[in-house]
Amino acid sequence: MSFQQGLSGLNAASSSLDVIGNNISNSSTVGFKSGSANFSDIYAASLGIVSGAKIGIGVGIGAVQQQFTQGNLTTTNNPLDLALNGGGFFRLSDEGAISYTRNGQFHIDNDGYVINDQRARLTGYPVAANGAITPSNPIELQISAGQIAPRASSDPLAGELRAVLNLDSRDSAPAISPFDYSDPETYNFSTALTVFDTLGVVHNMTTFYVLNGPTAPGQWTVHATLDGADPKVVEGGNLIFNTSGALDPASALRDLPSWSLTTGAVSPWSPGKMDFTGTTQYGSGSNVDRLTQGGFTSGSLVGVGVNADGTVQGRYSNGQTRNMGQVVLASFADPNGLLSLGNNQWSLTSLSGPELIGAPASGSRGVIQSAAVEDSNVDLTKQLVDMITAQRNYQANAQTIKTQDQIMQTLVNLR
Repeated sequence: MSFQQGLSGLNAASSSLDVIGNNISNSSTVGFKSGSANFSDIYAASLGIVSGAKIGIGVGIGAVQQQFTQGNLTTTNNPLDLALNGGGFFRLSDEGAISYTRNGQFHIDNDGYVINDQRARLTGYPVAANGAITPSNPIELQISAGQIAPRASSDPLAGELRAVLNLDSRDSAPAISPFDYSDPETYNFSTALTVFDTLGVVHNMTTFYVLNGPTAPGQWTVHATLDGADPKVVEGGNLIFNTSGALDPASALRDLPSWSLTTGAVSPWSPGKMDFTGTTQYGSGSNVDRLTQGGFTSGSLVGVGVNADGTVQGRYSNGQTRNMGQVVLASFADPNGLLSLGNNQWSLTSLSGPELIGAPASGSRGVIQSAAVEDSNVDLTKQLVDMITAQRNYQANAQTIKTQDQIMQTLVNLR
């Protein structure tokens, strides 16, 4: 029986060396998870043998377990290189066939799909028309290279224009009247803001602030011009301040005038409402604390990035960003039950349990780091030591066969 024991030991040691060799050969493979050979002893089931007197008949490989420990992260120059820091797997679709991977080396094909080197497509949650992520059945993520439409400053989605100013309470009413935007002696303060019409054409809107006479202390009339023409008084009344320099809330929101346009956009056109909430009249120089609007011109895609929560965002030439989807991660009750397909991919089996899909950083799923990859988790030092151990095991088992052969030869020679 020693021949069988020694032979089983040789086979087990050889399999162990195969596992170690595979680990070493994949020490530079992105997302690779090292394996370890688990040994199990073998006993013959025979009747009439006392339990304590049983002698084993060798060893076998019980299983080759993959170690799903975290690998180191290495930065790259590709924003679609995605590293997983924590649990989970990227979910891929290859013509409907679903697989899973820890290798986050992705790029975009000529149809805009996010793919890996085997052209399997990364899946994720779709994005609604308003840019909101919609958790639903994952789809193949596709990056649109088209332009985004302009948004007028008057669009409800742009919100009100916002002006937070301080108007100097020490000022006196202008000595020259009436107001003339070309004459600085007829107003106290002015500031300019870029606005966009319904075609995304840029216009320069300037607002002028005129302190009323002594009969109306703390009241300022606001005039506005568009592209330096047609000055008009902002509708709704004056800005009114109390004796503490605070703006009366009733005068905070004012309608801006309308102007005729020749750009082909809606005409006449008004940039909308201007919100002066937070504006003050203190005894310091007039200045602008905040001046904002929500319009923009059309823009072309100039870059793509992925946030830690898996949100894929496009960056555009007009300074805007747009959500394009969200990468999903799959987790499993028993990752070692997954079937290895090669190319750093696995498929689910009955042993792994069903896929549990969710956004990164939810549950036990890790977070995503863009422009980085997860290195192989192979510890080369440990593998080289394990290889020496497996080699010694192989030699020792070969020696048992050699010794058994010598014993058998001695018995044959007794006659």
